[in-house]
Amino acid sequence: MNKLRLILDTNIFLVSLAPKYKYHWIYQSLILSKFELVVSNEILTEYQEQITLRYGVDHTEASLDFLLLLPNVILKNPTFLWQLVTNDKDDNKFVDCYIAGQCDYIVSNDRHLHQIKTNQFPQVAVMRYEEFEGAFKNTFTR
Repeated sequence: MNKLRLILDTNIFLVSLAPKYKYHWIYQSLILSKFELVVSNEILTEYQEQITLRYGVDHTEASLDFLLLLPNVILKNPTFLWQLVTNDKDDNKFVDCYIAGQCDYIVSNDRHLHQIKTNQFPQVAVMRYEEFEGAFKNTFTR
C-alpha cells in the first residue's frame, strides 16, 4: 500500500515541531515514516524563514538538514505554475507542489487554500488540521 503523500503548509509544519503542542504527533509520524512529505525549494525556504523567526538559527539548520535526510521526504520542484490561488499568491507554492508531487492532501488552516477546493481542474484536496487529525491521528500513532 502506498503511503499517504502530503503537503504541510508552513504554519502546520511549524507548530508540529514543538513537543508541547497538540500538533506534534504530525512531526513524530513524519520521523517514523508514517507518511510522505513533499516539499519544494520554495516551501523549504519559507519553512526555514519561519523556523528561524520562532526558534532561532541553530534549530533551523538542524531541523531542515535532518528533514532532507528522511527517506519519506520528497523534494519536488514544480515545472508548471498553476496560479490557482488568486487572493494570496504566496500560497501557490503549496498547490503547485501538491500537483507536481501527486499528493493526496494539503494540510492547512489557511482560508485562501480552502477557497480552491471547489476547483474542477486540477482538483486539489485541502484538509483543515482538525479534519486531518480526525482522519489519520489514530492510524499514525498506533
